Amino acid sequence: MGFFDRLKEGLKKTRDATFGKIKTLLAFSKIDAETLDQIEELLITSDISMNTTEKIIRGLKDKMKSEKNATQALKIVLMELLEGETGLAVPEKPPMVISIVGVNGGGKTTTTGKLAKRFKEDKKEVVLAAADTFRAAAIDQLRVWAEDRAGVPLIAHEPGADSAAVAFDAVSHALSKKKDIVLIDTAGRLHTKDNLMEELKKLHRVIKKIIPEAPHEVLLVLDATTGQNGLMQAKKFSEAVGVTGIILTKLDGTAKGGIALSIKDELGLPIKYIGVGEKIDDLRPFQAEDFVNALLEGEDE
Repeated sequence: MGFFDRLKEGLKKTRDATFGKIKTLLAFSKIDAETLDQIEELLITSDISMNTTEKIIRGLKDKMKSEKNATQALKIVLMELLEGETGLAVPEKPPMVISIVGVNGGGKTTTTGKLAKRFKEDKKEVVLAAADTFRAAAIDQLRVWAEDRAGVPLIAHEPGADSAAVAFDAVSHALSKKKDIVLIDTAGRLHTKDNLMEELKKLHRVIKKIIPEAPHEVLLVLDATTGQNGLMQAKKFSEAVGVTGIILTKLDGTAKGGIALSIKDELGLPIKYIGVGEKIDDLRPFQAEDFVNALLEGEDE
C-alpha cells in the first residue's frame, strides 16, 4: 500500500464524520443558505475553529461563482488554507538543530526516533539527544531507536540530569564530529506550566551559546485526537519558545483531522510532518494536496 492509500485510510474517521458528508451535500444539494449552514455545522462539530469555519464558508461561496464543480471549489479553498512552505530551515553550515517539543503523551519520543531513521535513510549523519531526563523510560526508548533502528549516536545523561546539559553536549558532539542534524527529544510538559516552559527556554538559550541561530527548527508534536485543545497547546508553545512547525500525529485515530486547517489558518504555523500510524513509514513530510485529496476521496476513488 502506497503512502497516499495509507493516508486515505488514516483519515477515514475524519472523512466519514465530516468531509465525506460535506462532499455528499455539495454533490446532491442546491448550494443555498441552508446547505451552507449544514456544512458550517459539520465543520464546527468536527472541532474546526469558528474562524476557520467561517473562512471556509466564505471561500466556498466565492469559488462557486467561477467553479461549476462544488467539490472542486471546496478542494481549492482547503488547498489555499494549507498552502505554504513546509520544508525544514537548513542552515548554511551544519549541524541543523531541531528541538522536538510538546505535551506528555503526544508521541514525541517515538516521533523523534522516526525522524532520526528518516534522516539516516536520506544519508544524513544524525545525533539524538535524550533531553527528556524526567523519564528513564524515555531515555531507554530513544536508545532503542538510536542503536537498534536508526543506527545513530545517542547523547544521554543519567535520569534527573539537567536537560540543557544534554542538549549542549549533543550539539557540541555534532559540531566536533561534523554531523548534519541534531534531534533533541525534550521532556513533555503541560503548556500551562510556566516553570516547565522556562526550563525549555533555558535549554534553547544554552544551545545558542554554541550556535547562535539554533535551534533552527522548533517542532511541536501535536496529537490530532485532542482537537481544539491542540490549537491551544500550539498557541502557548509558540508564545513561549517560537514554534516553527507542527508534527501532527495519530491522525488515524481521530475524526478531528480537520484541526490541521485551524492550526495553519489561525496560527500561521506550517504542518511539516504528519503521522497516520505506528510504522516508521507512517510519518511523512506534509503535502497539502495529498492531505486534501485524502479528506475528500473515498476508498473506491
